[in-house]
Amino acid sequence: MTLAAVSLQDKYTVESGRIYLTGTQALVRLPLMQHARDLTVGLKTGCFISGYRGSPLGGLDQALWKARRYLEKAHVHFQPGVNEDLGFTAIWGSQQTNLFSNAKVDGVFALGYAKGPGIDRSGDVLRHGNLAGSATHGGVMILAGDDHTCKSSTTAHQSEFAFIDAMIPIISPAGVQEFLDLGLHGWALSRYSGCWTAFKTVAETVDTSASVFVDPHRLKIELPQDFELPEGGLNIRWPDDPLSQERRLHQWKLEAVKAYTRANRLDRVIIGGPRRHLGIITCGKSYLDVRQALDDLGIDERLAVELGLSVYKIAITWPIEPEGLRAFAQGLEQILIVEEKRGLIEGQIKELLYHWPADKRPRIAGKRDEKGTPLLPSYDELTPAMIARAIAKYLDKAQNLSTVQQRLADISAKEQELDHLTGPKIKRTPYFCSGCPHNTSTQVPEGSRALAGIGCHYMVQWMDRRTDTFTQMGGEGVTWVGQAPFVEDKHVFANLGDGTYYHSGILALRQAIAAQVNITYKILYNDAVAMTGGQHVDGPLDPAQISLQVYAEGVRRIALVSDEPTKYPLGTQWAPGTTFHHRHDFDTVQRELRDWPGVSVLIYDQTCAAEKRRRRKRNLYPDPNKRAFINARVCEGCGDCSKTSNCLSIVPLETEYGRKRAIDQSSCNKDFSCVDGFCPSFVTVHGGRLRKGKAAGLHDMPWPVLPDPSIPSLTSHPYGILVTGIGGTGVVTIGALLGMAAHLEGKGCSVLDMAGLAQKGGAVTSHIRIAQQPEDIHAVRIAAGSADLLLACDMVVASSPDVLAKLHRDRTRAIVNATITPTADFTLHRDFQLPEESMRQHITADADTDFMEATACSPRHAGVI
Repeated sequence: MTLAAVSLQDKYTVESGRIYLTGTQALVRLPLMQHARDLTVGLKTGCFISGYRGSPLGGLDQALWKARRYLEKAHVHFQPGVNEDLGFTAIWGSQQTNLFSNAKVDGVFALGYAKGPGIDRSGDVLRHGNLAGSATHGGVMILAGDDHTCKSSTTAHQSEFAFIDAMIPIISPAGVQEFLDLGLHGWALSRYSGCWTAFKTVAETVDTSASVFVDPHRLKIELPQDFELPEGGLNIRWPDDPLSQERRLHQWKLEAVKAYTRANRLDRVIIGGPRRHLGIITCGKSYLDVRQALDDLGIDERLAVELGLSVYKIAITWPIEPEGLRAFAQGLEQILIVEEKRGLIEGQIKELLYHWPADKRPRIAGKRDEKGTPLLPSYDELTPAMIARAIAKYLDKAQNLSTVQQRLADISAKEQELDHLTGPKIKRTPYFCSGCPHNTSTQVPEGSRALAGIGCHYMVQWMDRRTDTFTQMGGEGVTWVGQAPFVEDKHVFANLGDGTYYHSGILALRQAIAAQVNITYKILYNDAVAMTGGQHVDGPLDPAQISLQVYAEGVRRIALVSDEPTKYPLGTQWAPGTTFHHRHDFDTVQRELRDWPGVSVLIYDQTCAAEKRRRRKRNLYPDPNKRAFINARVCEGCGDCSKTSNCLSIVPLETEYGRKRAIDQSSCNKDFSCVDGFCPSFVTVHGGRLRKGKAAGLHDMPWPVLPDPSIPSLTSHPYGILVTGIGGTGVVTIGALLGMAAHLEGKGCSVLDMAGLAQKGGAVTSHIRIAQQPEDIHAVRIAAGSADLLLACDMVVASSPDVLAKLHRDRTRAIVNATITPTADFTLHRDFQLPEESMRQHITADADTDFMEATACSPRHAGVI
């Protein structure tokens, strides 16, 4: 087999052809492609990128920094915002560049990014910027990272309605290829119409890897010939009064958007036919699910035409271009609208078809059918199984098709099976990393309570630390202002991360001071924005600076607590009266602060454990020449070490004398808080290293001659692999390797990493689909009962209902790691036992299963003496 010649730099250097890259990398490559297109037509343009991190766009800033040398050559300037609305304000400024005579470029095209909550908080600048407009040779596109299922958020998000409120057109891409294609259209549309544009992303698109075409000139962009621009055009100008901006937007700019959509046929018929009965209208990620639902029902394009079924895919979901929609709807008896979350295109479609004569207007169903009965939910997520059931309801001819009926029966059987699962449903709940500063910093004295906020410390709410309720980012502690006059409590603590403090949290502290409430802010300085990948705070910040800032705001009692209180250089300027304490005195300090009248601040300074680990691997952080062990002969299994440290590296050790404790040396981050308990079983070794086992030579191993593997046929359907595991253990790497291998062989492949809070010890699953060619893959997520292989690196995740739903007894082969890794439940509950036998039974009931000890040597034994 001849393999393609590739390198890791292809994603940014290959000028044309097919390359393999992630959705995030496609967004990084996009400005390079736009710059190349501008050069071709003689334009000297620059690009400005700003915004604020957050899943599913949490890794975009890191990818941009890694690609810095390629971006600089294309005059791309990346400057993260301190928060989202300030980042977008800077983008507004980029469009003003050519209002002045000293501009060095012909225009600046801009890319903004934010998670859903950041879009919410930025409504004011989005409205102002869109009213002002884009530059003639500039253009603005705002990436919205929406978390539809609350995997890494405090609420489920759908940003489209915030953009509609600001009257910003919305682009909904359906995959990595459309990130590039519709991304280029996004800037062209912005330049032509004068509008800013919104670009919706979700985990199923941005966290997917795929083979895509990257020639920047493969698109031929057409300017409308049926729309006449007004005198003076539609782009930004100065001076420009507000009412003129409003009139231009309502009367001209949105109409220009529709004209551009029509001229470039962005909304298009995917499946058509001469005798159409049912029309499905869909968009974005839901389009992929519709195609998957049709595949699952055994309905290919030929059969769809025979059944009178057609599909229309909308790219610009607001405002919808009316002429293409009406042409598609002509002659249909029934329209089924399939879209995620609340109805966005459904209301527009009904309005556009409302004035048709009753005998010519098709019936329309979406979130509800024609009788008002719920059909497709507006909450949680929309799955191919739900869509398949809705499609079958409206396909009269399909009632006699055995494949359709069998698939519907399989869906119902799987749902009933999951409804009747017996035994406890164990979850791999995200938790603080081993050695995390929050294991100590979130403790409160007896008789006190605390309030949570956004960040890693949000997880303390499920750790029995008397910390209840939370706020949005930047509102930490302000709920106490509304409670304090009406409760018996005299004081609360409020946790506030350093990244949030710099983002907007200092305003929350200012509000507490203005209200004169009795509260202690624990500002958790961890030297990293840990939850989104360990980035630095977007600006200069250190504990001394925090002390000076809060003192200037009016705080007069400031204490600093650290695991190394003597590390600060002589001469460092601190706020007057700041006191310094070791974390061993943490409880005493907190008791003193809660008696301080008004607002007090405790700065807890300890580097993020995950960052310590990363930096130690790069020799950027000191690595103590010391390790802690537990003497199993002395240990009585009391669990005091887990209670003291709250650390996941304390694991169970089953012995003939009962359950003991051990330290998982492979995950230990050398925080050593576990030795602070009242336990004589701890032993610390100084100056030694872990002894490595002697690897046997390959010639000494009794390997049989292995037969060549049987390669699955890809002619009937893509091969689906589901990999389950724990964050940080290589699950994502498995998907990356298989995806690249398929790309090298010229096959189609998609890899969707469902991570959520996996980097905090939570569950991670990778959906891998391999096809004969890229066009054979529609939905990137494996549908119910459609997994061909389950590669279970962690049995706990593999036995969860979400994973079991993907398995089918007659189709799925499962290889399961029999080595059990404890969950956070063991840290919280001394005698907790994982129901191993129950988990095994659930998996074996749904798949042809083999269990094997896939962990070469259980790491916990390295921590036993």
